[in-house]
Amino acid sequence: MGSEINPGNLSVRVRKQHRDSNDSDFVLDLTLEVSAGITILFGPSGAGKSTLLDCIAGLVRPDAGRISVGDDVLVDSESGVHLAPQKRRLAYVFQELALFPHKTGEENVGYGLTNLPRKERNGRVEEILAAFHVEQLRKRKPSEMSGGEKRRVALARSLVTSPRVLLLDEPLTGLDTGLKAGIIDDLRAWNAAYKIPILYVTHSRDEVDALGEHVIAMHHGRVVGAGTANEILDAPRLKGLAQAVGFENLLWGTVVELRKPDGVMRVRGERSLCELEVPLGDAAPGSRVCIAVRAGDILLATKQPSALSARNIMEGQIVSLEQRGTMVIARVNCGMVFIVHVTPGAARTLELCVERKVWLVLKTHSCHLVAA
Repeated sequence: MGSEINPGNLSVRVRKQHRDSNDSDFVLDLTLEVSAGITILFGPSGAGKSTLLDCIAGLVRPDAGRISVGDDVLVDSESGVHLAPQKRRLAYVFQELALFPHKTGEENVGYGLTNLPRKERNGRVEEILAAFHVEQLRKRKPSEMSGGEKRRVALARSLVTSPRVLLLDEPLTGLDTGLKAGIIDDLRAWNAAYKIPILYVTHSRDEVDALGEHVIAMHHGRVVGAGTANEILDAPRLKGLAQAVGFENLLWGTVVELRKPDGVMRVRGERSLCELEVPLGDAAPGSRVCIAVRAGDILLATKQPSALSARNIMEGQIVSLEQRGTMVIARVNCGMVFIVHVTPGAARTLELCVERKVWLVLKTHSCHLVAA
């Protein structure tokens, strides 16, 4: 099967005006290159990720641009090239999967191989079913499969045709961590052998960490960052991306002091005397800035801490407590309202309650300067 795959980088340069689900005009305008391996496409809802996949697959026609795989041009607006989806030799797995309900596992997987001799078709189906550990599903219909089994069959169906590029739009949504990990391991093993570009859309940080050899971050139809997961997602540069990644605290303030020798600056919260020491950024005294902080990066104490390396210690009062599963969400007013995550056990031990006086402890490098 691998001998029929012709690896080559996926190169995309497109512009597409689009109307989103909120009936607002939206412009996809970007350039990117995806090499062999798994590239994560990450960004908030409405960033244009699915529209980009649709342009690559041929389901949406860009207003302008060029898309190629290796030396083969799929789209070129200047020369009028626009290959039909079925001629692009790409595979696309949607979140909905779209398995044929009346066909068995092996019939679903072999659907795209009808032009091959029976012996070759059966051999390919057997090989890919084994690769994704679903041989036992040959004779089962989708209604007789679990959610994880359906996703394995959908991946097998997409890869059995030897695509040059695989497009995955949140294919593992709704699965628990264990099931995701098993499917991800099989996908990585398959691609280690065949080495095609895989563009994988997800909102899950767990999937990013498990799969992401390379991450491309999108926001408002544009590429806003590319690199490793740590580079892009642990230190986001844009407010919208920080929200998508899961930074619960987005705090506005004014730069009041630069301390260049220490590599830090002081930021005073809006309508507040509360100040934060944050890493030095591209901002002058008097500038209005936004600081992103994860709720899990904030420590909470019921006695005033001392002799700590952490530079931000703020007195405040709990204004609300809410338990969600194995997490307690505390909102603490220190002049600015912070969201803090603690475990139920910690909340009990500390006897946390509304109106209790507490102190928040926050390291300088847990504060990230983001552009609005």
